Amino acid sequence: MRRLTWFNTTSLTLGFAFLYLPMIILVIYSFNASKLVTVWAGFSTKWYVELFQNEAFLGAAWVTLRVAVISSTFATILGTMAAYVLVRAGRFPGRTLFSGMIYAPLVMPEVITGLSLLLLFIGIGLDRGVLTIVLAHTTFSMCFVSVVVSSRLVSFDQSLEEAALDLGCTPMEAFRLVTLPIIAPAVISGWLLAFTLSLDDLVIASFTAGPSATTLPMKIWSSVRLGVSPQINALSTIMIAIVTIGVISASIISKRATLRQQAEERDAERT
Repeated sequence: MRRLTWFNTTSLTLGFAFLYLPMIILVIYSFNASKLVTVWAGFSTKWYVELFQNEAFLGAAWVTLRVAVISSTFATILGTMAAYVLVRAGRFPGRTLFSGMIYAPLVMPEVITGLSLLLLFIGIGLDRGVLTIVLAHTTFSMCFVSVVVSSRLVSFDQSLEEAALDLGCTPMEAFRLVTLPIIAPAVISGWLLAFTLSLDDLVIASFTAGPSATTLPMKIWSSVRLGVSPQINALSTIMIAIVTIGVISASIISKRATLRQQAEERDAERT
């Protein structure tokens, strides 16, 4: 085991400080009593009170959460199906093209993706709104889910599925009862990744959103251009808290699923 040298400790400290110190400062100044976000004038929670009375921010937050939940769910379903085909279907005609189409959004600039989706929606006559944002977010986030799930399927022991099939399960039942519970941590991780990408997206939503649907990043961006408000600090703090709770919950669920799987494997070896 390597010892933790001063160089490693310093590098690790500077790295974490670069990542998390701005967030800590933002959280602290969200409780600032002053209207100036850079001048500390005492502890106060008035900006949280005003935030919950701001209908524009609340409406944008509701649209963002609704879009994130729906799009991440669809992206998880489609991404899992795509990963299963890529890993289990073997060689089939068009596999290279299929995998290229799945992984293309990973390297495609968001401006190109947003513009192409905008032209598509205009071409088919689909009015821009919540539906178009959901479709756009599902399109670019499903590839991330596919990468996460496929990495788990590669190391999956197929003999477990074969045993379930030999015992009379249909392929769908074998997937639902055997495969899905084992790859559940990867599926949950993919859903959380898609959810986070949807919450964070600004560029693609700017192209695909209409006048009737404004996401929270779009609202924050338009507000920041006129000046940073302490309400934005309060809103960002709430979003950080939501994401933190989600990550911790997912880690606990994944850990319990892993421990349960290890216990089942030990029981199977004993029998």
